[in-house]
Amino acid sequence: MNSSKSVLQEEYQSKILPELKKTLGRKNDYAVPHLEKVVVNVGASRAQEDSSFIEYASKSLARVTGQKPVITLARKAISGFKIHEGSKVGLKITLRGKRMYDFIQRLVQITLPRVRDFRGLSNKGFDGRGNYTIGIKEHTAFPEIDPDEVTETFGLEITVVTNAKNDEEGKILLELLGFPLRKK
Repeated sequence: MNSSKSVLQEEYQSKILPELKKTLGRKNDYAVPHLEKVVVNVGASRAQEDSSFIEYASKSLARVTGQKPVITLARKAISGFKIHEGSKVGLKITLRGKRMYDFIQRLVQITLPRVRDFRGLSNKGFDGRGNYTIGIKEHTAFPEIDPDEVTETFGLEITVVTNAKNDEEGKILLELLGFPLRKK
């Protein structure tokens, strides 16, 4: 096995791609939907009061994804939320390639089953273009986070970006990748 590809990536090439071609009636490998990237986002409104929160969330996210997050800044001031232009409002990480496939495999097989009261992913997470967004209320669901070291919990948003033409194609791709989507 080629060490530059993850287990899920190998499975996509060998099993999922032919299945997608058959299901969607496409002949060309490039006409079939595939994953483009995964974006992990944390809103850090608490950073206004607690400056150590950004550092803590950054270390936790880096441990979960294997990549250092980028701090997102407010583009404009919003007085209702006491946000000033240029203040730190969140963290984001964009995963591609092997890291993306490794992250998705851990998310689907380990993290989602550990989420409290999990009964499958809602079909409402699609955006109309085949991309899917999942919200996780507590970052402690990830096995990389040691519960003894947790000082405070935070939620995160995971967006799986595909090149699918519509939600139906995106849904077929995600189901074949192992995402536990609820049946209607």
